[in-house]
Amino acid sequence: LFKENNCETKMGLPCVLEAFTSIFNTGSISNKCCGELVVLGKVCHSALVKRTLENPLFKDLNPAKIIAKSIQTWNNCLALIDSPSPSA
Repeated sequence: LFKENNCETKMGLPCVLEAFTSIFNTGSISNKCCGELVVLGKVCHSALVKRTLENPLFKDLNPAKIIAKSIQTWNNCLALIDSPSPSA
């Protein structure tokens, strides 16, 4: 059985909040948090977004828009992590 709470332990709270803000609000995610997000994995990332959408607090959000934004955040992070940083 897939345990979602295993997902969250891989990411520090500041990065969870940062990722959250970049998806559910407007904000950007730092390189450090992108690294944590990529380590977390796409399955966990998607699961956490879906679980958040199921929360009554977020019932007014457009799920399609949020999911698109979460994929965009994921792809941005992957691109960021895959490209060698100029300040190596």
